[in-house]
Amino acid sequence: MLEDIYQLLENNFQETVQIRRHLHQHPELSFEEVETPRLIAEFLGNLGIDIRTGVGGRGVVGCIRGEKPGKTVALRADFDALPLQDQKNVPYRSKVPGKMHACGHDAHTATLLSVAKVLQEKRHLLEGNIVLIHQFAEELVPGGAKAMIEDGCLDGVDAIFGTHLWTTIPVGKAGFTSKAIMAAADRFEVEIIGKGGHGAMPHETIDPIVIGTNYVQLLQQIISRSVSPLDSAVISVGTFHGGDAFNIIADQVSITGTVRTFQEETRKAVQVKMEAILRTLCESAGASCHFRYQPGYPSVINHEQETSLVQSAAKEILGEDHCFITEPLMVGEDFSYYLQEVPGAFFLTGAGNIQSGAKYPHHHPLFDIDERAMLHAGKILAAAAVRFLMEKSERK
Repeated sequence: MLEDIYQLLENNFQETVQIRRHLHQHPELSFEEVETPRLIAEFLGNLGIDIRTGVGGRGVVGCIRGEKPGKTVALRADFDALPLQDQKNVPYRSKVPGKMHACGHDAHTATLLSVAKVLQEKRHLLEGNIVLIHQFAEELVPGGAKAMIEDGCLDGVDAIFGTHLWTTIPVGKAGFTSKAIMAAADRFEVEIIGKGGHGAMPHETIDPIVIGTNYVQLLQQIISRSVSPLDSAVISVGTFHGGDAFNIIADQVSITGTVRTFQEETRKAVQVKMEAILRTLCESAGASCHFRYQPGYPSVINHEQETSLVQSAAKEILGEDHCFITEPLMVGEDFSYYLQEVPGAFFLTGAGNIQSGAKYPHHHPLFDIDERAMLHAGKILAAAAVRFLMEKSERK
């Protein structure tokens, strides 16, 4: 059956490319998606797949029902874009100023629609059901996954699989890990309120810029002296604003940044340490402060059995030499919420090709993919779903 599925995916590849390019030309930002979910629902509905729209807000969920009873497996794709100007010189360049698919979500969606078409055609051979989760707003916290879960997208689901097309991995390869694959991604905001004054008379001021620069330096000591060398964490300051004139000491400073961790204990400890250092610095200088820590998505932690299943499928499709154990990434993904509810695996599908221009990192204005990656991802996802249902059926 799998060989037939692979052949059908190959036959449908040009349609998959067309869908991806249409979505690429018409991007929609997180929580603003209207036409994209409408396209998805129409495509699935025309296939005769049972669908539910407005899931969690803007999500679409389809269900392919096998003709024989069995378990239920879910496949997920996201479909939101980013607030970037598309600078590529290609026919399918974004037509919407200031918005583009710079992370591959258009390709994720096109891939899952192609998989849905093929598996719906083969549903008479399925023992169990396949749930198709088309998720909105992955790029912007609080994201769409949590809301869709709360609205029942995982009801009755026994396992879930998902992938991210990744341009730093050459097309034809795929990366897996049975542990954490992506980090928790948090945001912090700091405001330091001092006492402004003349630059020539600093002794009459409480200089928040001096306090702030000391704080930025001490943040790095949290990583080097408070986090185990066997653990991983990142604190990055993204903005530092204070003052308006060269000869005036500012009265306040604002600082924002991000924290990335894998272990929940480390995540909490870093937050506590960051606030304690800030308050100690400000108190000693006579300044006041505000500290706001916004938790983002938790770490994406795969399950061993499901990872082994999807990795085995990928080795048969791509070849054992093209499948590898990937190092965890410090980027965030709200696929983590699904994995907190049911067993599953999230993996990376290579989409990079220097020769074709698919060489830029994610969230870059020249971002593009080698579209063959969609075929590889589709085959692996379809194989993972079918094999999961077959294995569960054999164990009954």
